[in-house]
Amino acid sequence: MGFGNNDNEAGSSSYSIPREDTPLIGNPKQSSQFKTLANIFIAIVGSGVLGLPYTFKRSGWVFGVITLFFVAFLTYYCMLLLVSTRRKLESLNGYSKITSFGDLGFSVCGSFGRFCVDLMIILSQAGFCVSYLIFVSNTMAHVFSPQTQTQTFLGLSPKKWYLWGCLPFQLGLNSIPTLTHLAPLSIFADVVQIGAMGVVMAKDALVISHNRPIVEAFQGWNVVFYCVGVCTYAFEGIGMVLPLETEAKNKETFGKTLGVSMGMISVLYASFGALGYFAFGEETRDIITTNIGTGIVSTLVQLGLCVNLFLTFPLMMNPVYEVLERRWSQGSYSLWGRWLMVLVVCLVAFSVPNFADFLSLVGSSVCIALGFVFPCLFHLIVFKDEMSFGRLVLECSIIVIGIVLGVYGTYSSLLEIFAPKA
Repeated sequence: MGFGNNDNEAGSSSYSIPREDTPLIGNPKQSSQFKTLANIFIAIVGSGVLGLPYTFKRSGWVFGVITLFFVAFLTYYCMLLLVSTRRKLESLNGYSKITSFGDLGFSVCGSFGRFCVDLMIILSQAGFCVSYLIFVSNTMAHVFSPQTQTQTFLGLSPKKWYLWGCLPFQLGLNSIPTLTHLAPLSIFADVVQIGAMGVVMAKDALVISHNRPIVEAFQGWNVVFYCVGVCTYAFEGIGMVLPLETEAKNKETFGKTLGVSMGMISVLYASFGALGYFAFGEETRDIITTNIGTGIVSTLVQLGLCVNLFLTFPLMMNPVYEVLERRWSQGSYSLWGRWLMVLVVCLVAFSVPNFADFLSLVGSSVCIALGFVFPCLFHLIVFKDEMSFGRLVLECSIIVIGIVLGVYGTYSSLLEIFAPKA
């Protein structure tokens, strides 16, 4: 059927990182429907939502909402494809339990499949952490240096100084060999983020009640790929769907639970993006929290998000370390390797000033590959002899469209990042 089996390697790539592979709520062997829904929410809701109002400004709010729901539906469909592919393979003789996206890639396409998935995992996780540093440095400059953001000291702006100030602390946090005891911070981060989103939306509603700026429904076709990239980034939990389905107590209803979760998150995202744009119009910034003022509540919200994203950084980098250490140091702990990766992430964040632009780049490149192309490709390889012609055309179309969106979206995002800013 075009896929191999190797019990030793197939079990070697289960990532033990919260938000990406290891659910944090409830008994890992049996999760109720409510706990599964909560885990899905934790897995998907991330920092990408903070760039949605700016994206809606760039694309137009109607087009942004339509794109968001389309991406949500496509992500949901591809998540179900991963579950279906895993179930099919595990039903065959000779296949060991598939616990991660990397295991599935190996089961379908051998070592090359695992390599491709591992590479995308590295790029996506590191990309998430770059966006965290951009958010933290930009927000800190906005809160503590609002009058001097355009000034420089020794050739560096306040944003750059705050970014480099994060480096030694991140070197220390990322030196911890095992981060299991830091897992509760991920839950705390999501609770704070949801609370912060509620505060921001309430602020937006107050601004809208006093000021209604001009907004556009559609801003032109030249920002389509940009919008798709950011929306794809916002639904970042594709790597967690297999572990979540494994631990679900009632697997027959997992698809329905996943659909309800995706629907709720989509409505939340659309409301958050639209309200932010409606409140500030053309003044909407790439990080919406910098639009909500400098009062005590606003400052606490922004600092809370900074602290939680800062502490989530080592958790999100852990899959990167596991892949690299498995491949290059026989699975043993490598301090210098971890420090080198932290430095690389900081250097990338240093060179990308705009938060939403970078979300679009990561979403257009690695997130589209992980979220759309690989699930359809793996499902197509495994089910090719049983698939109807219509289903075959649909999944081939998703693969082709995903590749086109990925290539052109990456190109347009890079142009946007490196274009001269006024």
